[in-house]
Amino acid sequence: MRYNIDMHFDLGGIVLNRRRDGQTRVLESFYDSFKKGEFKLIVAAIFIETIMADVSLREALLQIQALKDDIKESDHFKLVSKSEDLKDDKIGILLSLEGAEPILREKSLLKIFYDLDVRGLGLVWSRRNFVADGSYFRSPEEGILGGLTPFGIEVVREAERIGYFIDVSHLNDTGFEDVLKYTDNAFIASHSNTRMVNEMPRNLSDDQIKAIGLRGGIIGINAYTSVVQLNQEKQSVQTLCDHIEHIINVAGDHVPCIGFDLCTPYYDNGKMLDVIDGHHDLHKIELELKKRDFSQETINKVFGKNAYNYLSKVL
Repeated sequence: MRYNIDMHFDLGGIVLNRRRDGQTRVLESFYDSFKKGEFKLIVAAIFIETIMADVSLREALLQIQALKDDIKESDHFKLVSKSEDLKDDKIGILLSLEGAEPILREKSLLKIFYDLDVRGLGLVWSRRNFVADGSYFRSPEEGILGGLTPFGIEVVREAERIGYFIDVSHLNDTGFEDVLKYTDNAFIASHSNTRMVNEMPRNLSDDQIKAIGLRGGIIGINAYTSVVQLNQEKQSVQTLCDHIEHIINVAGDHVPCIGFDLCTPYYDNGKMLDVIDGHHDLHKIELELKKRDFSQETINKVFGKNAYNYLSKVL
């Protein structure tokens, strides 16, 4: 059995919202799909909706507690916070903040969240916060763009010192350059595709892809329809594989990984928001990559080995 990894799934909000509705053992409802896709680790994002931004600290803490309570109730899942945990037989759940809103303007909260087993720090979602400016899915009218704020520079330095891995998905171009300048360690884009295939600010330029690869970081391929392709006729597994192929061509097969960012389970509104039905559809991507003559070794790297190697070093 392979060790496949998804570097981004909004499980924090999914689990909290369903538990608020009275459900228990929410993670177990995903178990069959994870097992069929041979996933052994899921990075659970703590994502704060814009409408909840004013109470982001409370919401983040509630999501973390909901995940931990659900893991305790489950038969098949374990919380991961250190490299030794990656070797457990159960499916690992690793916590990551998607946006630094929960730390407010208090840098010391980074240590508190780390002590609560959070290991990843996504600096922004697609909006401005105290740390930096986000990138957008389109190009809205906006004022002067900023990169990392002075507080943001303090945050990335402190986060690296504590032991977080930095995640630049949703960060704008200026902020990306600042992360290169003010950090030393390998960082990731947990759920970002390529501008060459789908030209939107939310995706990565070739220079950014190269920079992440040269630092020893990884890039998670996103399955959300509009991130795959704004042209609805091209929102497909084939186009998703175009993104994988492009990253390999630009930076090497040690860089791409999986960061599906599956949104259909989060919004649960009956609409299909992703180009795959779930983690169990990973075989469709494998078949397409094999059609393109990618080796099984490269496919295994994309599905899990690259992420495993990265996490083994940083946790």
